[in-house]
Amino acid sequence: MCGVAVALTLSACGGGALQSANEPSGKFKVQVSSSFPTSQRLSQATNLVIKVTNVDAKTIPDVAVTICNVTCGWSAKDLANGWGTSVQAFSYKLNMPGLASDSRPVWVLDRGPDPGNACGYSCQAGGPGGATTAYSNTWALGRLKPNQTAVFDWHVTAVEPGSYKVAWQVAAGLNGKALARTTSGVQPAGTFDVKIKSAPRESYVNNSGQVVNTQ
Repeated sequence: MCGVAVALTLSACGGGALQSANEPSGKFKVQVSSSFPTSQRLSQATNLVIKVTNVDAKTIPDVAVTICNVTCGWSAKDLANGWGTSVQAFSYKLNMPGLASDSRPVWVLDRGPDPGNACGYSCQAGGPGGATTAYSNTWALGRLKPNQTAVFDWHVTAVEPGSYKVAWQVAAGLNGKALARTTSGVQPAGTFDVKIKSAPRESYVNNSGQVVNTQ
């Protein structure tokens, strides 16, 4: 997301037209709501959900969300600490010399946002997996008309106990020309402080054949 998330890592995607081609310049007003359980257990499957509503009179070219580690800031200090998008989404930086990759998962991404299930508006597939973009930490759901809502839904499973901060930010395009802004004029962004307990949730099947989860 050039100009929006300059530290994003390119993934090995196939050829074809650039997703950011012919992106218009401008600001687009949105309202955003988000949810992610702040208390989780090892091996627990959860959903991180971000809903973006277009409250502007213009169609958003390509509504997108970037998932960051700790912060979505792009300073040299952030990157040196393994924050921002210097590691993969839902991961942390392992400080150990000689590693081929210092990105280690906190959550396994079981399924990312899917344009086919996002909502009823007209959207364009971004690449392999639908909402995937050329940026490893960014998902896009295509054009968003006025008064319509895009639902970004990540299905994840916790695999590393501890306390973590997950950050996110919303964009209106993939190359920084189309800017998402709240009604107060700032870029929509936020964080979740999550504690993952080491004891996994226990489950059993009752006499009615229902799966019961215990704490």
